[in-house]
Amino acid sequence: MRDLQPDDILQLEGRQHFWDEERHVGLVSASQLLNRPPAQNAGEALKVVVIRERDAVYGVAVERFIGERTLVVMPLDARLGKVQDVSAGALLDDGSVVLIVDVEDMLRSVEKLLNTGRLERIDRRNRQVDPVSRKRVLVVDDSLTVRELERKLLVGRGYEVSVAVDGMDGWNALRAGDFDLLITDIDMPRMDGIELVTLLRRDTRLQSLPVMVVSYKDREEDRRRGLDAGADYYLAKASFHDDALLDAVVELIGDAQG
Repeated sequence: MRDLQPDDILQLEGRQHFWDEERHVGLVSASQLLNRPPAQNAGEALKVVVIRERDAVYGVAVERFIGERTLVVMPLDARLGKVQDVSAGALLDDGSVVLIVDVEDMLRSVEKLLNTGRLERIDRRNRQVDPVSRKRVLVVDDSLTVRELERKLLVGRGYEVSVAVDGMDGWNALRAGDFDLLITDIDMPRMDGIELVTLLRRDTRLQSLPVMVVSYKDREEDRRRGLDAGADYYLAKASFHDDALLDAVVELIGDAQG
């Protein structure tokens, strides 16, 4: 555990770091990792817990330190499945329930934020600086070339983009995050685009999410199949070009910061 002063925080390659045990350690926010509102600590010192797994080390900024406890760890209810970044639970002496962090899982979450460029800066009051709000798009396609092409076009227009390699990966991403638009291929392993759109339309939280299908299949019956499953827009890859994709995205959800 560390108390960091404003001058302890360094900017390296656009990311925040601090010096610990003779090396630079990346700084991330616990509130962003755990999808919680930013901490409102008005103090000058930043409270940081250092987590590590083999060669991976990061400092996680928290709202406050409570102390150290010896606890009896209790497994989570199996019906919950795997809870991201959490390994178990425990009870404090006063009966309060606490969750035990899965360090290895949390480090994977940090790497994912870094790889998608979504890591948010923390100011000296231990609060995340609100970034310019950008609409988020999930691109699902098993073709690396198509995924990267669509991602670069969308990022170039200002959208925040996540990618998934097939329908199952896309379904997991949709359930774990918040998106403004889904762009999906049809023919993919494990779960195809039709199955993905059908699942989405049956989900109470996701059913109103705009969906665009981008597919090599350009016959009218293929188009009708995609729209009947619940897609709002069908774009054939045979007629795919920069303006066609971006114009369709703007038509469905507006500009990136609109």
